[in-house]
Amino acid sequence: YFDFISPFAYLQCEQLHLLGPGVRVRYRPVLFAGLLDAHHHKGPAEIDRKRDFTYRYLVWHARRMQIPFKMPPEHPFNPLRLLRLAIACDCTPEAVQRIFRFVWADGRLPDLPIEWAELVSGLGLADAESRIAAPDVKAELRRNTDEAIERGVFGVPTLMVGDELFWGADATAMAVDYLAAGGRWTD
Repeated sequence: YFDFISPFAYLQCEQLHLLGPGVRVRYRPVLFAGLLDAHHHKGPAEIDRKRDFTYRYLVWHARRMQIPFKMPPEHPFNPLRLLRLAIACDCTPEAVQRIFRFVWADGRLPDLPIEWAELVSGLGLADAESRIAAPDVKAELRRNTDEAIERGVFGVPTLMVGDELFWGADATAMAVDYLAAGGRWTD
């Protein structure tokens, strides 16, 4: 479960190959704001001191992991168009990664028509505006968010392996170990 608004979801996306060649990831875009509302929480960018620390940490952590990172011109931003775009692209790993990199590696947002046109052209999605406005695309995003809340997801990114939740980019290694142990806890 992910939202493009989360730089931590981007960092995790860049590391999902660590899960191993036999692991299939199903990308589920959710509205992070919906998760926050359901759990009566604020996002990290809504708390001044936490936002400042988080931004510094992200720059440091991405550099340390050798992952390209550039803040977009504003954050938080409205991720709805990007989430719906991923759904319109069938949430393929390539599309999700391309959108994440557009925002977090290139530091861009689709607010300007030329930026949007470049992004959808690179994804090869014809008639993107009508596709992201389609009722089925909007409904899928709502379903994903509702499903995530029902399954106990409280933040993004969250990997779900069976019924186990692995929240946060820093839990990726924990999920790798869990999978290596045959999907069970060894302690």
